[in-house]
Formats: sequence, structure tokens, C-alpha cells
Amino acid sequence: MDYLEIKGPCTLSGKVHISGAKNAALPLIAMSILSSREIKVQNMPEVADIKTLLQLLHKLGSSYTLDNHNLQIDATAINSTKATYDIVRTMRASILVLGPLLARFGHCEVSLPGGCAIGERPVDLHLKALELMGAEIIIENGYINAKAPNGLKGATIIFDKITVTGTENIVMAAALAHGQTKIINAAKEPEVVQLCEILHNSGVQISGIGNDELIIEGTAGKLIDIKNFSVISDRIEAGTYLCAAAITNSEITLTNVMSEHLDAVISKLQEMGFSFTKDDNTLTIHPAKKIKPIEINTTEYPGFPTDMQAQFMALASIANGLSIVEERLFENRFMHVSELKRMGAKLNLKHSIVTINGPSNLLGADVMATDLRASSALVLAALAANGTTKVHRIYHLDRGYEKLEEKFSTLGAVITRGKE
Repeated sequence: MDYLEIKGPCTLSGKVHISGAKNAALPLIAMSILSSREIKVQNMPEVADIKTLLQLLHKLGSSYTLDNHNLQIDATAINSTKATYDIVRTMRASILVLGPLLARFGHCEVSLPGGCAIGERPVDLHLKALELMGAEIIIENGYINAKAPNGLKGATIIFDKITVTGTENIVMAAALAHGQTKIINAAKEPEVVQLCEILHNSGVQISGIGNDELIIEGTAGKLIDIKNFSVISDRIEAGTYLCAAAITNSEITLTNVMSEHLDAVISKLQEMGFSFTKDDNTLTIHPAKKIKPIEINTTEYPGFPTDMQAQFMALASIANGLSIVEERLFENRFMHVSELKRMGAKLNLKHSIVTINGPSNLLGADVMATDLRASSALVLAALAANGTTKVHRIYHLDRGYEKLEEKFSTLGAVITRGKE
């Protein structure tokens, strides 16, 4: 098992290229199930989660090549509709094959998913929506058995809670359904928007893209001539590098970045005293004269993203004053608190709120990664800490960050990968 060794404190400088968005690429790979032809995709991130989903589709009968961020995938020859536990257990996003498989074949078996242990993310919303579209669903032996022998039918879906993967799954299912589907309380994340835009550009009638109400006219089972596309850049990776610059009070420039997707993150960093220069697809963060405390409430897009909560908590530990972070989306997304405290951060957790008394004198320590974004928070803290930090169980990091130690080394960090 790998670990990262980081020597701090450090000052960062230079440029870092932001990879394609993992959370956009995953549903787009699942979307290939709906395609009548091979699809070529540019800017595909080469991280563990992407490779896992590609393995799943290959096991179902798809063929693909992934080389230098260029993906060619052909799902036209899929000959199996069973997504088995051995692959699905490692990644919750594998549930995204449920909607397209059921819509295309009228039946499928998908293992209940696994992934980061950050709290309940039930698939009930997905299943209820598919049942409204005419599916018969039984859960047995750890598998979702879904049938719609006459095809899915358009319906009005009202999500009781905003769900990103739920919205994506139903958008894909609706694309091949018979009739019109209306999704109310749809997620508005950029990753959802790109999925809808690609389907729309490929001939599927979708209105309301980017809003919380989507209307999709299904093709009545006809596969879609999906056009080639490029994956949007990763706003969470970009936000993580911005926080790395902030926690070391450094100036760095992000390239291949879509700053319009980072408004909530940039706004909070500005509140803390940092300034920015934007130019086309580049974004430069400038040091703060004094790092101010912050108050954060996580919420759905365009609000502050839960996937940036841990990184900002690490940053708040060196701010001058009392910061407050409230997690409103996932009830167990504070497992990094105890590890940050091992490094000297003055944190107090009560229910869904963490108070951070800064500035803390962070010290290097051995810490354990518990989930993807918590792992990046520990790396950030290590950059600002005095001494050497070892971050263990970094397979979590490899799920979502491409060439992390290489990118940080280019910026001037002293960071190496080792084996336990």
C-alpha cells in the first residue's frame, strides 16, 4: 500500500494543469451505453475511478482504448447486463450504469454500490424514479434486479432531495424512454449540465438545461448518435490547488480551468484575503496580507461544494480567528477532523458543525486518509506543517487526483510516494 511523504512548510510557485473532471467523466462513460457508435473523448482524466468504470463496461462487452487522456469507447457490442459486485463495490458512481442499461436492454442486474464511507447516499431516489417510469425492481442478494420488458415510459419525477447521480441516471434513462420525462428538483452541477448538453447536441430533445426542471423527449428505444466531445475541467481539483496556494500563502496559476464553475470557492477565498487574476482558461491566486477566518455551509451547486469542505477546514486552521464549517449534505464527512487534530489543528466537532480556532501551529505527523477529499486536506495541512508528514492509505487520493505528487513537485513541494 502506498503513502505520501511531505516535508513542510513550503512555498509554492509556478503553473499547474487541471485535469478533466472525474465527476463529469463518470456519467459520460456510462452514457456510452446509449450510443449507436464508437465515441471519441478528449481530456479524460486518468485516475483510478475512471479505470474502474471502464473495466466495468469492458466486462459488460464494451471495447475501449485510453491513451494520453484520449478515450475511444465502443459500447455497441455489450452482451451482458450484470454489473458485478467485485467491481461495483469499489465505487458508488458505478450505479450510473443502471439507468442506461435498463433503458437499452429492458433488464439489468447491478450490485449495490460501495465507495467512500462519508455517510448515507441511498440509491432509493434512483429506484423510485425508475419505478415511476415503469420499471419493476427487486433487491435481492445485494443486487438491484430491474426489468422493463416493454421499455421505460416517460414520467414526472420529483426528487425529494437533490441528487447528482440520481439526476444523471434518470436523464440517461429518459433519453431512451417512450414519451416525455420531466425531472423536478434536478441537480444543476456543471457535470450534470455537460451530460445534458452532449445528449442534446446528439439529437435528444432536452429543455431546461442548467435549471432545476428538465424536460426530456425519449427516443423510444432508438440508440443515440452521440457526438465526440471533451470533458470539462475538474472544479474540485482546481479548488484543491487553490487551497494549497492559500495554505502556503503562495502565488500559483491554474491552466485548463473553468473559473466560472468556481464562483463559490473563489468568493470564500476572497473573503479570507486572497485575490485573483483571470485570463481565458487560466486563474492565478495571489497571497493574502492576513488570512482571515471563514464561515462555510455546504450545499448543492451553485452553493459551496461539499467536496471542498475538508480542504477549507485545513486552510481555516491557519487563519487568524474563529472559523465555522457546517456540513449539510453528508452526515459522516468529518473523518478528517481527528487526523487534522493529530497535526495540531484546533478543531471542535459537534453534530454537523466544526469550529476551528486559528492560527494553529501545524506539525508533521503520521496520518490516515479516510476518503478522497479528506486525503487532499491532509496533504494541504502537510504543506504548511513544520516537519515531515506521512499520509497513509492514499489509494483514496488516486481515485480522484491525477499525478498529484508530480504536480505538487512541479510547484515546489517536497513530496514523494513510498510503499508501506
